[in-house]
Amino acid sequence: QVQLVESGGGLVQAGGSLRLSCVASGGTLSRGEVGWYRQAPGKGRRYVAGISWRGGSTYYEDSVKGRFTISRDNAKNTMYLQMNRLRPEDTAIYYCNLRPATLPWGQGTQVAVSS
Repeated sequence: QVQLVESGGGLVQAGGSLRLSCVASGGTLSRGEVGWYRQAPGKGRRYVAGISWRGGSTYYEDSVKGRFTISRDNAKNTMYLQMNRLRPEDTAIYYCNLRPATLPWGQGTQVAVSS
């Protein structure tokens, strides 16, 4: 079964940037929509960015529009999230999955933004 491994998180100051990666092992990432979810402390998991199989269609939650960019490399079974102009409210654990999220969740990658 496909396993998802997220990486690239860290601690940054507000206004900084991070690039998250998600690698799918044991199979193809998906020919459907895939994306990034995040779970802030004490809150539920939210879908914040998505991308279609060939990358021609993307989705962004309003709070990240203009700051985050999602991309994928199907040959590498990898997906990315470039996060610019980070804000303290972006602090969360970030996960990748299909939409809907039908694969087992990975461990996520922690993003912490200090003010």
